[in-house]
Amino acid sequence: MKIIALSTFAVILILAFSVITSENIPEFSSVENYQGSLKKGEYIFNASGCASCHSSPDTTDEEKLVLTGGRAFPSPFGTFYAPNISMDKVHGIGAWSEKDFVNAVRHGVSPEGKHYYPSFPYTAYANMTDQDIADLWVYFRSIPESSKPSIDHDLPIYIRWRRPVAFWKLLNNSEPTVKLISSDPTVERGAYLVETLAHCGECHTSRNLIGGLQYEYWLGGAKNPAGKGIIPNITPAKLHWSEAEIVEYLTSGFTPDFDVAGGHMVDVIKNTSRLTEEDRLSIAKYLKAIPGVKK
Repeated sequence: MKIIALSTFAVILILAFSVITSENIPEFSSVENYQGSLKKGEYIFNASGCASCHSSPDTTDEEKLVLTGGRAFPSPFGTFYAPNISMDKVHGIGAWSEKDFVNAVRHGVSPEGKHYYPSFPYTAYANMTDQDIADLWVYFRSIPESSKPSIDHDLPIYIRWRRPVAFWKLLNNSEPTVKLISSDPTVERGAYLVETLAHCGECHTSRNLIGGLQYEYWLGGAKNPAGKGIIPNITPAKLHWSEAEIVEYLTSGFTPDFDVAGGHMVDVIKNTSRLTEEDRLSIAKYLKAIPGVKK
C-alpha cells in the first residue's frame, strides 16, 4: 500500500509540475481594442528605459535606437545578455504579433510559450496599462531593424532549463505594497513611473536567495550584481535631497554636492531627462513619500 501511495503521489507531483510549467502558449488578453499613438509610445519607450538595456554596448546616442542587444548583466545565477529586440523578423521581434508583445511584456512568455528569465523586468511591466502597452507597440514597429544575432546567456547548466521559471513566477510575480504618506495624485503618478515603467526597484531593492525582490526593503539599496560596490538606498532614510534637488538630478545628472551620475545611472538620466518636468517632479514626490529603509 505504501508503494502504491508513493507512486500515486509521485504521479500527482509530475502532473502538477507539467501543468504549472507548461510551455504551451497561454491565451492572454491582447490590447487590440486600444488605438496606439507613436508619439506617446516614444514617451513610454524612454520612461521604460528600453534602449538602456537593449542597445549595443558603447554605442553613440544616434545608434541607441538600434536595439541589437548584447549588453552583459552579471548576476549570482550567471551572465544574462540583452537580446536583439529590433524589428528584424529573423533575429529580432519583427515577426511578433501585438499579442506576442503583450505576452512578453506583461507575462514574461515568448511566442513559443517559453518563460523568459526575470532579468527581463516583466514583473514590473506586468502593471503597465493597456493603453501604454498599445502605444509602446506602435512605437516599437517604427524602430530600425538589425540582423545581428542575440548572444546566448552564459548560465550554469542547472539554470538553462526554463520550465522551472514558472515556479519562480509563482513565488515572485507580485507588486510592491508601499505605504505612502500621501495620496496626492502626483505621488500616485510617481509610483507608476518608479514601480512600473522605470522599474527602479530592479536595481535599488535587495533580493532573496532565488533572485526575487525583497519588498520589505523597497528601494533600500542592494548589492551591485557586477560585484563592485552597492546600489544606493534612495528612501528618505538615506536620501535627504529636496524635491527640487531630485528633479535636477533626474534632469542633468548633477547632485547637490556637484557630483555627477555615473555607471548605469548615466543611461537612466538620459531617459528621465526626456520626461516632462511634471513627471520628474512626480518621481521626486514619490521618493519623499515612501517609508524609509534603514539598512
